[in-house]
Order: sequence, then C-alpha cells, then structure tokens
Amino acid sequence: MRHTDPNGNGPPPSPSSAPLSPDLNLLRTFLAVYRSGSFTAAAKLLGISQPTVTTQIRVLERQTGREMFERLPRGVAPTAVAHDLATRIAAPLDALAAATGQDAATNDQAAPVHLAGPAELLCTLALPALAPLTAEGVRLRVSMDLTDPLLEELRAGRHDLVIATGRPRGRTLTAVPLMDEEFVLVAAPTWADHLKPRLADIGPAALHPVPLVTYAEDLPIARRYWRHVFGTRLSCPAAVTVPDLRGVRAAVVAGAGYTVLPRYLCVDELASGTLVLLYEPGDPPINTGYLVQRPGTPDNPDVLRVRDLLLRAGRTW
Repeated sequence: MRHTDPNGNGPPPSPSSAPLSPDLNLLRTFLAVYRSGSFTAAAKLLGISQPTVTTQIRVLERQTGREMFERLPRGVAPTAVAHDLATRIAAPLDALAAATGQDAATNDQAAPVHLAGPAELLCTLALPALAPLTAEGVRLRVSMDLTDPLLEELRAGRHDLVIATGRPRGRTLTAVPLMDEEFVLVAAPTWADHLKPRLADIGPAALHPVPLVTYAEDLPIARRYWRHVFGTRLSCPAAVTVPDLRGVRAAVVAGAGYTVLPRYLCVDELASGTLVLLYEPGDPPINTGYLVQRPGTPDNPDVLRVRDLLLRAGRTW
C-alpha cells in the first residue's frame, strides 16, 4: 500500500534521499508552530488538522536531519536549530503571505507591543532595527531600566519582550541569545597620547591617577574588564557616575577621563578618532544579551513580528 505525505506528494523522504530545500508548505507549518508554541494552535492558525501539522513537522525534521521542537507536556519548545531557521525564513514568508493576500493580520487593531531593555541598546540598536515594522503600523511602547527589575515586570505581565544583559534563572521565562557585546577601554586623545605607552609599560597602575567615568558607583562594567583583562581587582573610585552609558561616552569624549564601553556604543567615535582604544587585549571581555519573553503564545501577533525582527537584526550587531 502506497503512503503519501499530507501534501499528496508521495512517500515522505528518507534522510538519505531528502531534498536539500523543504517545500513552502512545510516551512509555513514550521513557522506557525514556532510562533504559536504548539501543534494544536498552529493547526488552528493554518486551518488544517493537528495530525497534519505533526506529520509535516516530522517530514521537515527528517529532511533536515535535525530536531526542530522539544515536545513538552503542554506545547513545544523550539531548539537552537529552530531558532536559526526561523530567523532566516520569517521575513521572506511574511512578505510572500502579504503579497498573495494570505496575511490576515490587522495591525491597526492590534495592541501595542511592550518592549523593554537597557536604554543605550534600545536607542542605539533595537529601535532603528524596528523602524520598518512601525512604518507598517506596528505600535511600540518602550520602557528602559536595569535587567533585574525589568524581568520581574515581565513575569508580572507588564512587558511582552525584554532585552536582558544576562540569561534569566528559572523556568518562568524563555530566553534566546540576541547578541554579543564586546567591552573596550577608551579615552579621548588628550589622555590617550600619554596613557597608552604607560599602560603598555606598567599595566593598569598607569590609570590610577586618571579620572574614571562609569555607569554606577560599584563600577560593574569596569570591574569586570579589570578581572578579565588584567587579572586583578579594580580599586580606584569613580570620578563621575552617569546612569546612562551615552552620558558616560559624552563625558569621556569631552575629556573627563577614561571608561569601559560596549564597542557598539562607540564605534563611530573610534572611527573618527574622538575616542581612542587604550588597550587591545587578545581576549576582550564579551557579554551575551538575551531576548526574553513569557512562555506560551502571545495574544498579539505583533509581538512575534517584533521578536523575529530583533532576532534577525541581532545577528548583525
């Protein structure tokens, strides 16, 4: 007896004979499961049966040779392979659906998407990346604060998505790596001209007489840099504290002293020479940022559009 796949295209291929490119129906089904968090919810979105969705995902997994979803007691959780595939196909499939009239979303009626995170990263990277969506009618409400209070507010339902500077603990939230930020030690040229040779000669002690400009009184970013790069404890107090790294950058550009910044925040200043790298370690300190949300399927489809676009943009940051 001849068995056919859900699309009537003959028997599902074995891994050895599978085509390299899954067909559009499989990819549409995959994206619906990825966004909805369950086979049952995806079936309702697509207007097909739940067994058909299950079969199509199995066919896709056989074709790719990779597991896409971890089956849970309620719903499914995407694997790292699924996150990667979704970031590559979401925009083309959404564009195709809109061009063929299959996009039933009504953005003018959708609720705003509540996005939160560090002020500097949101203003410098995230909001410019989301401009195409806002031009299409997606509404955003943006909050800025430190990661810990924002995650508590996310758990309480005040936000839809949070860009966090670390992975949240526990199972009440789901987190996907968004970007890696590299930290750099910088100063204005007036300081750098005599600091760089002394730093190379005697190490971090060369910086002790120089004013330190930092984000907070406990020097979180600078202390981490000292431990990672110099293998020692930072003991000097801050001369200036500004609870916004853009203010730290402005003060240092003006000659207030030296600081440690994420490279993305000072790439233009380094290129123009208004800031100078004081030290270039072979293994610079890196911090991974995460995009965090509550488990389950958001009621607002625009949350998924914002999430998918941020994940795509994060690959270039």
